[in-house]
Amino acid sequence: MFPPLLLGELGSSTVQIILVLSVGMIVPHLLDPRNNLHRAVLFGIAAVLAVRYLWWRATQTIAPFGLTMDCLASWSFFALETGAAISSLNSFLIMSRTRDRSEEATQNAGWWGERPAPRTAVLIATYNEEKEVLERTIVGAKSLDHPNVEVFVLDDGRRDWLRDFCEQRGVRYVRRVGNEGAKAGNMNNALRVLKEEGPPDFVAVLDADFVPHSNFLARAIALFHDPSVGLVQTPQHFFNADPIQHNLGLSRSYPDEQRFFFDHLQPARDGWGIAFCCGTSSVVRWSAIDEIGGFPTDSITEDFLLTLCLQEKGHRTVYLNEALTEGLAPEGLKEYITQRARWCLGLMQIARGRLGPLARNGLRLRDRWSVVDSVLFWATTFSFRIAALVFPLLYWYLNVTVVDASVPDVLSYFATYFCWVLISMNFVSGGMVVPIVNDVSQLLGAAPITRAAYTGLLQPKGHPFSVTAKGGDRSKVVVQWRLLAPFATLFLLTLIGVLLGIVSDTFVHNDAGDGKLVILFWTFYNLLVLAVTIIVCIELPRRERHLDDRPERVSILVNDRPVRAWIIGLTQNTVRIRGARLPDDQPVFIDIPGVGSVRAIVSTPTEDSARLLLEPTMDQHEALLKRFYAAGAAPGVVHTRWGAMLADLSRRLS
Repeated sequence: MFPPLLLGELGSSTVQIILVLSVGMIVPHLLDPRNNLHRAVLFGIAAVLAVRYLWWRATQTIAPFGLTMDCLASWSFFALETGAAISSLNSFLIMSRTRDRSEEATQNAGWWGERPAPRTAVLIATYNEEKEVLERTIVGAKSLDHPNVEVFVLDDGRRDWLRDFCEQRGVRYVRRVGNEGAKAGNMNNALRVLKEEGPPDFVAVLDADFVPHSNFLARAIALFHDPSVGLVQTPQHFFNADPIQHNLGLSRSYPDEQRFFFDHLQPARDGWGIAFCCGTSSVVRWSAIDEIGGFPTDSITEDFLLTLCLQEKGHRTVYLNEALTEGLAPEGLKEYITQRARWCLGLMQIARGRLGPLARNGLRLRDRWSVVDSVLFWATTFSFRIAALVFPLLYWYLNVTVVDASVPDVLSYFATYFCWVLISMNFVSGGMVVPIVNDVSQLLGAAPITRAAYTGLLQPKGHPFSVTAKGGDRSKVVVQWRLLAPFATLFLLTLIGVLLGIVSDTFVHNDAGDGKLVILFWTFYNLLVLAVTIIVCIELPRRERHLDDRPERVSILVNDRPVRAWIIGLTQNTVRIRGARLPDDQPVFIDIPGVGSVRAIVSTPTEDSARLLLEPTMDQHEALLKRFYAAGAAPGVVHTRWGAMLADLSRRLS
């Protein structure tokens, strides 16, 4: 049994937890996540609790100095944890503000008045994307409702079929001899062409797999009413699930991993004046990009560097948090990890370059802080995630106590801090910070990202640009054995270690006392995170996503006789209907709203349903693409649906 003193401490700690949770329950009813004062109070408390926790860790839980394994392990883990905590403190400060520019964009629409609308060039940079991926982007760019637009397809793959396709679709095709400078070099080549022919007023940038909504330019260009604005960035939304969502079965209940950054962190950065370019879905003023000599090529993440180059010349980057484009998220785990490791490496190249935070340049203090914050995130978050899995093994196998703490103290100092951070982050983000799921998203790429972070800091030059593959065949179950193996090994080592520690005192010579309960909880949490990570490494098949799945009443012409039915699933190539009996293998015409009367062949009919194979004309095919990708609100889930998420996880893990 617990001694009376420990029971008293445990009771006091429990009261603190209950108090924090109680306040968390009333926060949504008293505070407004858009109010900067309210946010500052929330994150100010989080910062105080973080400092309180670090002080406790430094003064009461670390092994004394000496030539011992306990000292080495304890202090090294604390150093990694402190780095991650400093990164968190930076995040708290940034998240204490936010800014919404939607009203500003509405009020300044058409700011040029009676003058001709600003001429805008839309650049679509491509290297090896498939026709299906490029087609919807080109169709969306052609459908922009801005009155003075020219679309340029920049082909670094030098493909003749794409040249012919662009000619058919009425867009400009540009290719160059080499691939110097990767994507940035490709776009700079286009800027030279534009300058020779007469420069536009603005340049919009789209990745090859990103489709603009029809109002993308109209909304973004509205913010250029302020002559100090050099670049407008809009968020990236995705019409497919990322690997974590898909492999855990959460695509309808949990947002993609980038939603927190684009929907919440970027508006917070904009509140401080440090929002930055993210490449695609951005618009830049021609005079600004011309003044800095084009897109920078000093880093493989030219977008963040572009913001710093513009700011050095006095051109601001602002953020419009509206769903104005949607694209293709990496569907495979390898591509997902490669993309994030590239972002990390590019940021480290920037930190070591001419526009780094410690270099002599014309950047503001806040811009330097922005770079430091990003360096801290990439350099500490992922390495600490690895350490949190590895260090408990030292106790089970070597009897090394990394954190010497009692249960009441852990509840008082760590649990109160952790719960308050969860409450604050989820309050401002709509429930997007979910334990275990967030841990898995960080753990998947922790090793390559950590390697990229320190490689970039120590050797910033000479790294090639890694293109993120999109599309491809995803019709089979694929076990990513090379990714899975380290996590499976850690899972087995952790499980064996804790079992040996529980059943045999010979493996725990000097019991850690009450602290053993802390290590047990830590270990079981690690087992759960590792188990879910292993499940994510088993990639499930994907099918073409059925868009517009809400039932829709339509008319089907069968042998010149109209039949009424419901559309219950619609894709680019097929439509599923219910409420009508149709003859097998029969040509029919289905009247799809916004598309017209489309010829189709009946396939696999039943008593009251059927699947139709569409045979649209070119115009109808474009109309379908516009309906799917170039109109409507944000695709996918933007807020966590907790009940549905728990049900989805239960189904996937069972």
